[in-house]
Amino acid sequence: MNKITEFQKGHEEFRSVHFKQNEERFKKLIAEGQSPQALFIGCSDSRVVPTMITGTGAGDLFITRNIGNFVPPYKPDSDFHATASAIEYAVSELGVSDIIVSGHSDCGAIKALYKDHIVTEENVHTVKWLELGAEAKRVALQILPNAPKKELLEYTEKLSVVFQLENLLTYPAVKRGVEEGRIFLHGWHYSIAEGTIEYYDDENAEFRPLGDKV
Repeated sequence: MNKITEFQKGHEEFRSVHFKQNEERFKKLIAEGQSPQALFIGCSDSRVVPTMITGTGAGDLFITRNIGNFVPPYKPDSDFHATASAIEYAVSELGVSDIIVSGHSDCGAIKALYKDHIVTEENVHTVKWLELGAEAKRVALQILPNAPKKELLEYTEKLSVVFQLENLLTYPAVKRGVEEGRIFLHGWHYSIAEGTIEYYDDENAEFRPLGDKV
């Protein structure tokens, strides 16, 4: 059985079981429209499923995913900006109160920061996108110059989340919402192997277990 056939089988199971059990909820979502509380900015990594790790369902999260869960700084020009448009829509149209930037363990984008890349027509966008993690790499090497590779990569993953939170504040609507106490920013790091989430405690500049957050 190929993967597409598996997906078709999974869809049929969804329609016959999960959808039937929640049909009224789905009808309500159509009638009332979407009003998610949070914007979740995550990595495209197939091993990280936002709704699964947060225990949320349809209508709870507005999700945008990209390579490395990076947030490009605000840049008002005529180019195409997928992540930026998702941020603007979530804040200005949907009125989310929380924005979560979630990194994760064993991140391919962070690993790629430590490799040399020859730019070709097949990877030009990827190599350019990785520049959004360059500052995290620079600071990580400065702070942990002799750390084992695994420790260095995990530190860079977490440090990158902090820099992406800073980039969020370059968006006028986000900055205004934070200053007015309407929007709250959250930095997370999810461990694939452990199934745990740590959050960034900005007062102490460290990541702590999410369960400890008051």
